[in-house]
Amino acid sequence: MSKNYWLVKSEPETYSWDDLRKEGGTVWTGVRNFQARNNLRAMKKGDLVLFYHSGGGKEVVGVASVEKAAYPDPTAEEGDWSCVDLSPVRPIPQPVSLQVIKTDKVLKGMALVKNSRLSVSQVTAEQFNRVLELAATRV
Repeated sequence: MSKNYWLVKSEPETYSWDDLRKEGGTVWTGVRNFQARNNLRAMKKGDLVLFYHSGGGKEVVGVASVEKAAYPDPTAEEGDWSCVDLSPVRPIPQPVSLQVIKTDKVLKGMALVKNSRLSVSQVTAEQFNRVLELAATRV
C-alpha cells in the first residue's frame, strides 16, 4: 500500500503543534471547504502530514500521522463533513517558512503556495522529503 503525504494548516492561537504534542493526538475537525474535505477523505491510516502554522508563523513546524481515516465530523451541525484523527510524529527542529517554500524549485508548486486558503492539501513524496531536508530532519 503506497503512502500519501499531506499538509494541514492551523493558526497556532487556535490549535498549535505544541497542543497536538501535549495531547498526543487530536480529531481534526471543523474543515468546511469541499476541496479540503475531499482531501481529508483521501487520507489513510499511516499517511504522514506536515503541520503548518498559518497566521503569524507561516511555517511547517512538525510531522504528524493519520491514526484514523476519515469519518463524519461530530462538530458539523449540518452538511456532509469529515474529520480524521492525527497524532504527532516529531517536531521540525528548523521550521520551514512560507518564504523558503515559495522560492524553492521543488516546493513552489505546492497547493500551500498556489491555493493559500486551502487548509488540507496533498503534497508529493518529493515535496514532503524536500521539506524534511530543509528542516534538517527525518521521519
